[in-house]
Formats: sequence, structure tokens, C-alpha cells
Amino acid sequence: MKQFVLTPAAGKRLIGKAIAKHAAVVKALKKGTLVIVAGTTNGYAAEEILKQLGQLQAFQRDNFYRGIILPPNRPKSAIGRSYNESNFFGDVVIEHGVFQKGKTIFGVVDDLKEGDVILKGANAVDLIQRRAAILIGAPKAGTIGAALPAVVGRRVKLIIPVGLEKRVNENLDELAAKMNAPGAQGPRLMPVPGEIFTELDAIELLTGAAASLIAAGGVSGAEGSVWLAVSGKPAQEKAAEALIKSIVNEPAFNF
Repeated sequence: MKQFVLTPAAGKRLIGKAIAKHAAVVKALKKGTLVIVAGTTNGYAAEEILKQLGQLQAFQRDNFYRGIILPPNRPKSAIGRSYNESNFFGDVVIEHGVFQKGKTIFGVVDDLKEGDVILKGANAVDLIQRRAAILIGAPKAGTIGAALPAVVGRRVKLIIPVGLEKRVNENLDELAAKMNAPGAQGPRLMPVPGEIFTELDAIELLTGAAASLIAAGGVSGAEGSVWLAVSGKPAQEKAAEALIKSIVNEPAFNF
């Protein structure tokens, strides 16, 4: 068994690398449509996928989000439209392996069908129940509100890349009931169906080793970090060590 510490940025890069190898994503790239909804973690996934396709030069990770959470000493610290919308890149829509620049999920969702895939990030993840939830600021539930009719109505696959730093312990439905109640303030919360994909899943997919979250936290740039125990056959552990060495110094996300 080996132990590793990952910052949130390194975790995002790890998730991105693994999502690019996910069987459903690979299939959608060849035979269907992949929609990568703008978000910070999804930005890493978009980079890895477009690099794999040889189309990375057409992508800009800057402003690839619709809402972010900032520390209290930064302006607009709550989740919201904290950027100049004229600079918004759009979502990443890839049809039969070709990046369709300038499109968003709102413009393509009605054409999605079984076999297509949507990548959508989350703000909370229950690791035990394998469920995620998304903070909602838009009156029509934003991009997840657009995605769910395709997911439920047409069996489009929803994959939810989400970092371990977003783990919560309480029941997501009960939390949503509190946050969505009339008279409550702040963002709403929507638990969503879909395949949860964390750093633990990324390590297993890329190396075959099993990973467990055993501790968390840090200071001086390690805030939000996770401590992982990785075990498997010697070759799997060696592959995990090489993988994590390749991403461990990922720079922090810069806003």
C-alpha cells in the first residue's frame, strides 16, 4: 500500500485524465455526441479529451465556468455569475470526434440520444451513497435543468466528475429540502442521478489499483487536499505512483 497527497488542482487534473479514457466517453467520441458542460473540473477533462483528439488549440480553459465559489476576501465570493459573460467560452460539444466551437448544452440537448454523454460537475458528493448534488442559482435550474430531460427521457448518460473536497455527510435529499424551502436564502440544491467520478475512480480506471480517502486538509496551498491510500498488485501500485507523480505539481486554479 502506498500513500499520496493530492491538492484540489491535482485532483482535477487526475479526474480529467481518467475521464478521457472512460469507456462511455470514448464511445461517444467515436459514434455520438459528448457535451462537456462548463465548470472548473470539467475544464481539465475538456483539455485532456481535446488533446487526445488533436484539437486542444481550439479550447480555452479561462472562463470555462458559469459560477464559482471564491474566498470571502475576493469580490462576489458566493457562487454566481462572477465573470464577464462576453468572455464566456461556451460548453465543449464534440460530435463524432469533432469539436463544435461556440455551442452550448442549451442548443444541442434536444438532439441528444442514447449513447451520447453529458459531463456535468457538482458541488456536493456523498461518497457512501454514490450521489451528487448541484447548487442552483438560475430560476430554471441552469444547465442541469436542461440536461435532465435528456438523461431521464432519452437515456443520455450523465457522468459527474467531482473532487473529493466536495464530500458531504448528510442526506442530500434532506439538505435539498432545507435549501429549497420557501423563505430560505442563497442558492438552491438539486440532487441528481448520474455516475459519480472522483479521484478514487480515476486511479482505479487508469491503474487498476484501489484507492481510499484516509485523511484530508492542509495549509499554505494544501488547503482542501486529500490523503489517499492506494493498494493493488505491485505493478498497479507502481503505475499509480507514476501517475500521481505526473500530476502532483498541477498549479492551483487561477481566477
